Amino acid sequence: MSWIKLIKFENFTRNYKFFTELTACLIKLVNHAAMLKKIFLLILSSFIGLAVYAQSSSADSIYNRYLDFNLARFQGEQDKVLELGETLLPNADKLPEKARINFYFSIGKMYEDNDQRSKALPYYEKVAAVVPDYYVVHRALGYLYLEKVKEIEGKLNTSSNDITLNRQLTIAYNNAVKMALSHLEKAQACDPSDETLAIIKTLYKNIKDDYGLNSLDSNLKELGKNCVDILSDR
Repeated sequence: MSWIKLIKFENFTRNYKFFTELTACLIKLVNHAAMLKKIFLLILSSFIGLAVYAQSSSADSIYNRYLDFNLARFQGEQDKVLELGETLLPNADKLPEKARINFYFSIGKMYEDNDQRSKALPYYEKVAAVVPDYYVVHRALGYLYLEKVKEIEGKLNTSSNDITLNRQLTIAYNNAVKMALSHLEKAQACDPSDETLAIIKTLYKNIKDDYGLNSLDSNLKELGKNCVDILSDR
């Protein structure tokens, strides 16, 4: 073999060995990357599992607090009811929908019973918006708005000399009356009461709404077609 061929052969051998070692390294890197990928996916799935578990545990904890709140209400523990209710409020959105609506009604009743009627109003409104045929909440709302009517009426009686203020109060009075009527009529349609009926008729007369008064009977019949008297968690 000539020296030229010998050099070529040695170069080939050296290059072949180099590429063989390089290929082996690449294979190791690929395997290493695959292993890293598997480890990453394992860690990621573990974190996801922990997050789901934590969320589930948190939801269970919130629902348990809701049950404690209901138990305190049932047992008449007013101070405990207030504490449990206000602690649960920030997380009420994590309750199942029906339980959440039931809780909003209960929290509204809690505030009403504690003479915090302005706080009760928005929670009652939430319930009425989701369950419009639940006449119990309409009765509560009707009488809360009736208190506003009486409050404005008192101001009207002492503002006769101020024409601008009197006009503003009259508008506010009419709006409050209409709000009270919308709720009182639903309550009356589903659970008739002579007292509530008399209040409704008086309010129509006070705002001089003859049409509303004359169509009251037919309106009550229509409103009475669908009535819900109990909220369920299920």
